[in-house]
Amino acid sequence: MAITKAKLFDTSQKRTAELMKALGHPARIAIIELLAERETCICGDITDELPLAQSTVSQHLKALKKVGIIKGEIDGVRTCYCLNEEGIAEIEELFTPLLTNLSSAIKDQCC
Repeated sequence: MAITKAKLFDTSQKRTAELMKALGHPARIAIIELLAERETCICGDITDELPLAQSTVSQHLKALKKVGIIKGEIDGVRTCYCLNEEGIAEIEELFTPLLTNLSSAIKDQCC
C-alpha cells in the first residue's frame, strides 16, 4: 500500500496561484486597467488600444475570463467585456492577507 502525502497546498493557495498566473502577463494587466478606466463594457475596441494582434488579445481575454477576472457577453457579432465584480472581490480577499503577511515579514527579517 502506497503512503500518501498530506495535502501540500490548500484551496486558497491554489486559487491565489491561479489568479496570479492569469495576471502574469503585461498585456493582461493592460486589459484589466483599460476595463477599470472605462468603467463600462468594451466591445471590440480593446484591440484598438493595445499594440497586439486581435488573435493575441483574444487569447488574453480568454485567460482572464477563464479565471473569472472579467466577464463577456455576446452582442451580435461582438463580445463586450467588463470586469467581473466577484472576481475582483476574490482577488482582494486573497491578495490582501498575503500582502499584509509579506509586509509584516519584511519588517521582522533578520537579514
